[in-house]
Amino acid sequence: MTISVASKEQLPIVRDLAQQIWPATYEHILSKDQFDYMMEMMYSLPSLEKQLQHPKPFLLVEDDGQFIGFASYELHFENSNQTKIHKLYVLPQIQGKGIGKWVINHIQEIALKAGDSALILTVNRFNKAKDFYQKLGFHIAEEKQFDIGNGYIMDDYVMKLPI
Repeated sequence: MTISVASKEQLPIVRDLAQQIWPATYEHILSKDQFDYMMEMMYSLPSLEKQLQHPKPFLLVEDDGQFIGFASYELHFENSNQTKIHKLYVLPQIQGKGIGKWVINHIQEIALKAGDSALILTVNRFNKAKDFYQKLGFHIAEEKQFDIGNGYIMDDYVMKLPI
């Protein structure tokens, strides 16, 4: 298994993975309209290219020639000593096998080398991934609502892991 930094040419892989992973993750949490809006807002190729221009590399997880997940992070988030994990997704059929933890450890190593002292992320309050993050030592630092446009609000936990 390998983790690599995605090139601009590999962004369709990120989009394709999101199209496979998001339904299982969010179809019971979001309305179809909000789901469709968010997929376009975050995973259209123009949106992914814009995200890549900001210092948020995408990581691709590959196993035996197949891409099985992706992540995105930002060092020194908002000029702090924290690295924000913006995205972390693994194909549903292989969740629970330690891949997410392995990716977080990889990002943690990068964060430590850059001098950051915590990892932070946001997770929908109704997403079962919250339990996964808590098992890894993340704690809920605050509850926050984010206006994402088009009349939609994300109701999230901000979670933090000192490193």
